[in-house]
Amino acid sequence: MASDIEIARAAKKLPVSEVAGRLGVTAADLIPYGHDKAKLSARFIRNLRPNTLGKLILVTAISPTAAGEGKTTTSVGLADALNRIGEKTMLCLREPSLGPCFGSKGGATGGGLAQVVPMDDINLHFTGDFHAITSAHNLLAAMVDNHIHWGHTPRIDPARVTWRRVIDMNDRSLRAVVSGLGGPGNGTPAETGFDITVASEVMAILCLARDAADLEARLARIIVGYTREREAVTAADIHAVGAMMVLLKDALLPNLVQTLENNPALIHGGPFANIAHGCNSVIATHGALRMADFVVTEAGFGADLGAEKFFNIKCRQANLVPDAAVLVATVRALKMHGGLTKDDHATVSYSALQSGLANLGRHIENLRLFGVPVIVAVNRFTTDTSGEIAAIEAYCAKAGVPVALCTHWAEGGRGAEGLARAIVELTAKRPEPFALLYPDEMPLFEKIETVARRIYRAARVEAPRAVISQLKGWEAAGFGNLPVCMAKTQYSFSTDPLLLGAPEDHVVRVREVRLSAGAGFIIALCGDIMTMPGLPRHPAAEGMHLNPAGQIEGLH
Repeated sequence: MASDIEIARAAKKLPVSEVAGRLGVTAADLIPYGHDKAKLSARFIRNLRPNTLGKLILVTAISPTAAGEGKTTTSVGLADALNRIGEKTMLCLREPSLGPCFGSKGGATGGGLAQVVPMDDINLHFTGDFHAITSAHNLLAAMVDNHIHWGHTPRIDPARVTWRRVIDMNDRSLRAVVSGLGGPGNGTPAETGFDITVASEVMAILCLARDAADLEARLARIIVGYTREREAVTAADIHAVGAMMVLLKDALLPNLVQTLENNPALIHGGPFANIAHGCNSVIATHGALRMADFVVTEAGFGADLGAEKFFNIKCRQANLVPDAAVLVATVRALKMHGGLTKDDHATVSYSALQSGLANLGRHIENLRLFGVPVIVAVNRFTTDTSGEIAAIEAYCAKAGVPVALCTHWAEGGRGAEGLARAIVELTAKRPEPFALLYPDEMPLFEKIETVARRIYRAARVEAPRAVISQLKGWEAAGFGNLPVCMAKTQYSFSTDPLLLGAPEDHVVRVREVRLSAGAGFIIALCGDIMTMPGLPRHPAAEGMHLNPAGQIEGLH
């Protein structure tokens, strides 16, 4: 079979205006970016039917291996399959970051015959949203430094600036830097650093904002630092919000593209789930729910990260109620959770598979905590045996969870029709009410403990005295009702990426907490997780080039 980029390049795409026309979008409300991608106007989103909502399907996964388990591919395949069986369906995905594209994970447009296109544009600069977010974030940083340089009031203590800079690239050398060197004309020397753009609070704000007015209000609440008297200074205090809105004007609008089967997809926003809240924009999700009978969306990495944050942060803030969760699993990942190495994943080992099924079971249990109906989607590979598939089916039958075998990578929507029909049946009735994991009024550290104990099965949470004091200080300042955003490794329920399977009674160590007052959550940095990743020994960038025809090669 051809490579993903070759398949995408050969796609028979419709003009984006035709895709938009199916949704009732007229030329006046379509902002084209070439022939195959466009933004939807704010007016169109605002005037959508207010009282009729489709069913919201979350695609999540077991704890992933380094290669990923096909969550995005399954999301695309399911959306195509639902359309194939006559259900008007839209797909809502996050935009890919350049960091993993040039690093090791690759892009995020699906794979095989279950892709969104144009694959190369989406994975690279797309419509410029990430550049706008990066620019708005760094404009605020520059205005903070300028505010200090000129001695404006409120007087920010240079030692208490909390606003770092961002860049959408994996660059470990920028994690910790000193700025302002070279004399008084170059600013005040200070320790600072860079995060990757997908960890920016501006990214989170854009993805959680309901409209332009909400975006502006959230930007205004960003805390950039403190005075010597330890009073918070916000973006509004230094008069940065208007200029940030100017830069984010177009980035706020959702992007319309299509799948290989010409079905509509909104791709908008892109926070990572291991260091941020991991969901596409609320504007895109709300809009899609008012345009379609089914909306398929995904949350990053495993259900312990992406799904937990989707429920406790996005659904809480956006008043969303998911109708079902698709839990993607692969035989190879389950065997790795059972003890096989990545080099042995094709080896038939029923003992390793049986041991690894505990990881699947843990995620099923966790999703049920929220009262969301669950179906397991087995993303099937050619190396999977009938005996291995039967073992998964038997395990899920014992757990009372339906299973669908999926071959959408090789067959497109046709390979996920069984999953699509099961989803329609599963969502025909709702057995339990949707429930969040903790109430708003629970103290912040107890919220962290609740996630660690109930989702990760940790014995306890440990944190330095300074972290506990910081959380209590934020509670006293009126931020105690915010949800928590756990930043940890995606490879394990614990904070140790090598502790696979379904570990229990481990210790979650919180080393730092950050307040995202505009986004509306508290970030708890756990273990060795970094908000600025580094490149691997041999990054994917080494294999990329333009061929003689000027086409991109090596992007995956």
